[in-house]
Amino acid sequence: MQQAPSPVSRSRLWWEIAIVLALSVGRSAVYSVLSLVQALTREESLGDQSTSLNPGANAQAFWDVVNQVVGQVFAFAPITLAIYFLWEPGVSAFRRIGLDFRRMGSDIGRALLLLVVIGVPGLGLYAAGRALGITVQVDASPLDPSWWTIPLLLLAALRAGLTEEVIFIGYLFDRLRRLGWGTWTIILSTAALRGAYHAYQGFGPIVGNIAMGIVFGWAYHRWGRVMPLVLAHVLIDIIAFVGYPLAAAWWPSLF
Repeated sequence: MQQAPSPVSRSRLWWEIAIVLALSVGRSAVYSVLSLVQALTREESLGDQSTSLNPGANAQAFWDVVNQVVGQVFAFAPITLAIYFLWEPGVSAFRRIGLDFRRMGSDIGRALLLLVVIGVPGLGLYAAGRALGITVQVDASPLDPSWWTIPLLLLAALRAGLTEEVIFIGYLFDRLRRLGWGTWTIILSTAALRGAYHAYQGFGPIVGNIAMGIVFGWAYHRWGRVMPLVLAHVLIDIIAFVGYPLAAAWWPSLF
Protein backbone atom coordinates (compact mmCIF):
# COMPACT_ATOMS: atom_id res chain seq x y z
CA MET A 1 0.00 0.00 0.00
CA GLN A 2 1.34 3.42 -0.98
CA GLN A 3 2.45 5.47 2.03
CA ALA A 4 0.88 8.92 2.43
CA PRO A 5 3.41 11.69 1.75
CA SER A 6 4.59 13.93 4.58
CA PRO A 7 3.55 17.64 4.63
CA VAL A 8 6.93 18.57 3.12
CA SER A 9 6.54 15.91 0.42
CA ARG A 10 2.99 17.10 -0.34
CA SER A 11 4.23 20.67 -0.74
CA ARG A 12 7.03 19.46 -3.01
CA LEU A 13 4.55 17.47 -5.10
CA TRP A 14 2.30 20.51 -5.55
CA TRP A 15 5.26 22.64 -6.60
CA GLU A 16 6.39 19.93 -9.01
CA ILE A 17 2.89 19.70 -10.54
CA ALA A 18 2.73 23.50 -10.84
CA ILE A 19 6.08 23.63 -12.64
CA VAL A 20 5.19 20.86 -15.11
CA LEU A 21 1.80 22.42 -15.88
CA ALA A 22 3.25 25.93 -16.17
CA LEU A 23 5.69 24.66 -18.78
CA SER A 24 3.14 22.63 -20.75
CA VAL A 25 -0.60 22.01 -20.83
CA GLY A 26 -1.44 24.35 -17.94
CA ARG A 27 0.12 27.34 -19.65
CA SER A 28 -1.60 26.44 -22.91
CA ALA A 29 -4.93 26.04 -21.10
CA VAL A 30 -4.67 29.58 -19.67
CA TYR A 31 -3.93 31.05 -23.11
CA SER A 32 -6.72 28.95 -24.62
CA VAL A 33 -9.31 30.21 -22.11
CA LEU A 34 -8.13 33.80 -22.64
CA SER A 35 -8.51 33.27 -26.39
CA LEU A 36 -12.10 32.09 -25.88
CA VAL A 37 -12.90 35.09 -23.64
CA GLN A 38 -11.43 37.41 -26.26
CA ALA A 39 -13.50 35.72 -28.98
CA LEU A 40 -16.67 36.16 -26.89
CA THR A 41 -16.02 39.91 -26.54
CA ARG A 42 -15.87 40.48 -30.29
CA GLU A 43 -18.92 41.77 -32.13
CA GLU A 44 -19.13 38.73 -34.40
CA SER A 45 -20.47 35.47 -32.99
CA LEU A 46 -18.30 32.44 -32.36
CA GLY A 47 -19.81 30.74 -35.39
CA ASP A 48 -18.48 33.53 -37.62
CA GLN A 49 -14.93 33.30 -36.30
CA SER A 50 -12.17 30.88 -37.22
CA THR A 51 -8.95 29.44 -35.86
CA SER A 52 -6.12 27.48 -37.40
CA LEU A 53 -5.93 23.77 -36.72
CA ASN A 54 -2.17 23.62 -37.05
CA PRO A 55 -0.76 27.09 -37.75
CA GLY A 56 2.47 27.33 -39.65
CA ALA A 57 2.33 23.81 -41.11
CA ASN A 58 2.41 25.11 -44.67
CA ALA A 59 6.15 25.83 -44.80
CA GLN A 60 7.48 27.64 -47.86
CA ALA A 61 11.15 28.26 -47.10
CA PHE A 62 14.10 26.35 -45.71
CA TRP A 63 14.44 28.39 -42.53
CA ASP A 64 10.72 28.15 -41.86
CA VAL A 65 11.08 24.37 -41.90
CA VAL A 66 14.15 24.48 -39.65
CA ASN A 67 12.36 26.73 -37.15
CA GLN A 68 9.32 24.44 -37.10
CA VAL A 69 11.43 21.31 -36.55
CA VAL A 70 13.40 22.98 -33.75
CA GLY A 71 10.17 24.25 -32.17
CA GLN A 72 8.61 20.78 -32.27
CA VAL A 73 11.74 19.21 -30.77
CA PHE A 74 11.81 21.70 -27.87
CA ALA A 75 8.08 21.07 -27.33
CA PHE A 76 9.01 17.52 -26.27
CA ALA A 77 10.95 18.92 -23.28
CA PRO A 78 7.95 19.12 -20.87
CA ILE A 79 7.11 15.49 -21.70
CA THR A 80 10.67 14.51 -20.86
CA LEU A 81 10.50 16.50 -17.62
CA ALA A 82 7.29 14.74 -16.54
CA ILE A 83 8.82 11.32 -17.26
CA TYR A 84 11.97 12.35 -15.37
CA PHE A 85 9.90 13.24 -12.30
CA LEU A 86 8.11 9.88 -12.51
CA TRP A 87 11.39 7.97 -12.59
CA GLU A 88 12.47 6.27 -9.38
CA PRO A 89 15.52 4.11 -8.59
CA GLY A 90 14.91 0.66 -10.02
CA VAL A 91 11.52 1.64 -11.49
CA SER A 92 11.25 2.65 -15.15
CA ALA A 93 8.85 5.54 -15.63
CA PHE A 94 7.99 4.19 -19.09
CA ARG A 95 6.95 0.82 -17.68
CA ARG A 96 5.23 2.46 -14.73
CA ILE A 97 2.75 4.37 -16.90
CA GLY A 98 2.67 1.78 -19.69
CA LEU A 99 4.49 3.84 -22.31
CA ASP A 100 6.42 0.94 -23.81
CA PHE A 101 6.17 -1.68 -26.55
CA ARG A 102 5.52 -4.79 -24.43
CA ARG A 103 1.86 -5.16 -25.45
CA MET A 104 1.67 -3.52 -28.85
CA GLY A 105 -0.93 -5.95 -30.19
CA SER A 106 -3.51 -5.18 -27.52
CA ASP A 107 -2.46 -1.51 -27.41
CA ILE A 108 -3.19 -1.09 -31.12
CA GLY A 109 -6.55 -2.85 -30.78
CA ARG A 110 -7.53 -0.63 -27.87
CA ALA A 111 -6.32 2.46 -29.72
CA LEU A 112 -8.55 1.64 -32.69
CA LEU A 113 -11.48 1.14 -30.31
CA LEU A 114 -10.85 4.55 -28.74
CA LEU A 115 -10.54 6.07 -32.21
CA VAL A 116 -14.05 4.88 -33.04
CA VAL A 117 -15.50 5.83 -29.66
CA ILE A 118 -13.94 9.32 -29.58
CA GLY A 119 -13.09 10.27 -33.16
CA VAL A 120 -16.43 9.69 -34.89
CA PRO A 121 -18.64 11.38 -32.23
CA GLY A 122 -16.09 14.22 -32.13
CA LEU A 123 -16.77 15.03 -35.78
CA GLY A 124 -20.51 15.05 -35.08
CA LEU A 125 -20.03 17.32 -32.07
CA TYR A 126 -17.97 19.74 -34.15
CA ALA A 127 -20.68 19.83 -36.83
CA ALA A 128 -23.36 20.38 -34.19
CA GLY A 129 -21.34 23.17 -32.58
CA ARG A 130 -20.91 24.88 -35.93
CA ALA A 131 -24.65 24.59 -36.63
CA LEU A 132 -25.46 26.12 -33.22
CA GLY A 133 -22.88 28.88 -33.64
CA ILE A 134 -20.95 27.97 -30.46
CA THR A 135 -17.84 26.57 -32.17
CA VAL A 136 -15.38 28.56 -34.23
CA GLN A 137 -14.54 27.38 -37.73
CA VAL A 138 -11.34 25.35 -37.65
CA ASP A 139 -9.34 26.18 -40.76
CA ALA A 140 -7.22 23.34 -42.09
CA SER A 141 -3.64 24.11 -42.98
CA PRO A 142 -3.38 23.45 -46.73
CA LEU A 143 -1.20 20.56 -47.84
CA ASP A 144 1.32 22.07 -50.23
CA PRO A 145 3.42 19.82 -52.51
CA SER A 146 6.61 20.28 -50.44
CA TRP A 147 7.98 16.94 -49.23
CA TRP A 148 8.39 18.18 -45.68
CA THR A 149 4.77 19.23 -45.10
CA ILE A 150 3.31 15.85 -44.12
CA PRO A 151 6.35 14.80 -42.01
CA LEU A 152 6.00 18.06 -40.04
CA LEU A 153 2.29 17.39 -39.50
CA LEU A 154 3.02 13.82 -38.37
CA LEU A 155 5.63 15.16 -35.94
CA ALA A 156 3.07 17.66 -34.62
CA ALA A 157 0.55 14.84 -34.13
CA LEU A 158 3.09 12.74 -32.22
CA ARG A 159 4.04 15.68 -30.03
CA ALA A 160 0.40 16.49 -29.26
CA GLY A 161 -0.46 12.88 -28.44
CA LEU A 162 2.50 12.44 -26.12
CA THR A 163 2.06 15.84 -24.46
CA GLU A 164 -1.58 15.38 -23.56
CA GLU A 165 -1.60 11.70 -22.64
CA VAL A 166 1.72 11.54 -20.77
CA ILE A 167 1.02 14.73 -18.78
CA PHE A 168 -2.79 14.72 -18.40
CA ILE A 169 -2.97 10.98 -17.75
CA GLY A 170 0.31 9.27 -16.87
CA TYR A 171 1.91 12.06 -14.86
CA LEU A 172 -1.08 13.73 -13.20
CA PHE A 173 -2.77 10.44 -12.29
CA ASP A 174 0.37 9.33 -10.46
CA ARG A 175 0.95 12.62 -8.66
CA LEU A 176 -2.67 13.25 -7.67
CA ARG A 177 -3.02 9.69 -6.38
CA ARG A 178 0.00 10.33 -4.16
CA LEU A 179 -1.79 13.40 -2.83
CA GLY A 180 -4.74 11.23 -1.85
CA TRP A 181 -7.18 12.16 -4.62
CA GLY A 182 -9.84 9.59 -5.58
CA THR A 183 -9.93 8.02 -9.02
CA TRP A 184 -13.02 9.85 -10.30
CA THR A 185 -11.86 13.15 -8.84
CA ILE A 186 -8.66 12.76 -10.84
CA ILE A 187 -10.50 11.70 -14.00
CA LEU A 188 -12.94 14.62 -13.88
CA SER A 189 -10.26 17.17 -12.92
CA THR A 190 -7.87 16.18 -15.70
CA ALA A 191 -10.77 16.02 -18.17
CA ALA A 192 -11.77 19.58 -17.21
CA LEU A 193 -8.16 20.72 -17.72
CA ARG A 194 -8.15 19.00 -21.13
CA GLY A 195 -11.34 20.87 -22.03
CA ALA A 196 -9.76 24.19 -20.99
CA TYR A 197 -6.70 23.30 -23.09
CA HIS A 198 -8.94 23.30 -26.20
CA ALA A 199 -11.18 26.23 -25.21
CA TYR A 200 -9.87 28.42 -28.06
CA GLN A 201 -11.94 26.30 -30.47
CA GLY A 202 -15.25 27.13 -28.76
CA PHE A 203 -17.76 25.38 -26.54
CA GLY A 204 -18.30 22.31 -28.72
CA PRO A 205 -14.65 21.22 -28.54
CA ILE A 206 -14.60 21.99 -24.80
CA VAL A 207 -17.42 19.50 -24.25
CA GLY A 208 -15.87 17.01 -26.67
CA ASN A 209 -12.46 17.12 -25.02
CA ILE A 210 -13.92 16.81 -21.53
CA ALA A 211 -15.73 13.69 -22.74
CA MET A 212 -12.48 12.45 -24.29
CA GLY A 213 -10.69 13.08 -21.01
CA ILE A 214 -13.28 11.09 -19.07
CA VAL A 215 -13.12 8.14 -21.49
CA PHE A 216 -9.31 8.18 -21.65
CA GLY A 217 -9.03 8.55 -17.87
CA TRP A 218 -11.36 5.62 -17.31
CA ALA A 219 -9.46 3.57 -19.89
CA TYR A 220 -6.15 4.30 -18.15
CA HIS A 221 -7.68 3.35 -14.80
CA ARG A 222 -8.81 0.01 -16.28
CA TRP A 223 -5.80 -0.79 -18.46
CA GLY A 224 -2.96 0.92 -16.58
CA ARG A 225 -1.29 1.85 -19.87
CA VAL A 226 -0.76 5.19 -21.59
CA MET A 227 0.38 3.67 -24.91
CA PRO A 228 -3.10 2.92 -26.35
CA LEU A 229 -4.18 6.46 -25.45
CA VAL A 230 -1.15 7.96 -27.17
CA LEU A 231 -1.71 5.81 -30.28
CA ALA A 232 -5.40 6.77 -30.44
CA HIS A 233 -4.63 10.45 -29.93
CA VAL A 234 -1.92 10.46 -32.60
CA LEU A 235 -4.28 8.74 -35.06
CA ILE A 236 -7.04 11.27 -34.31
CA ASP A 237 -4.61 14.15 -34.89
CA ILE A 238 -3.23 12.65 -38.09
CA ILE A 239 -6.78 12.47 -39.40
CA ALA A 240 -7.32 16.09 -38.31
CA PHE A 241 -3.99 17.45 -39.57
CA VAL A 242 -3.75 15.48 -42.83
CA GLY A 243 -7.19 14.02 -43.55
CA TYR A 244 -9.11 17.21 -42.75
CA PRO A 245 -7.20 19.40 -45.27
CA LEU A 246 -7.61 16.73 -47.95
CA ALA A 247 -11.35 16.48 -47.28
CA ALA A 248 -11.68 20.27 -47.21
CA ALA A 249 -9.90 20.48 -50.58
CA TRP A 250 -11.98 17.71 -52.19
CA TRP A 251 -15.36 18.62 -50.67
CA PRO A 252 -15.23 22.33 -49.72
CA SER A 253 -19.03 22.50 -49.45
CA LEU A 254 -18.91 20.23 -46.38
CA PHE A 255 -16.64 22.60 -44.47
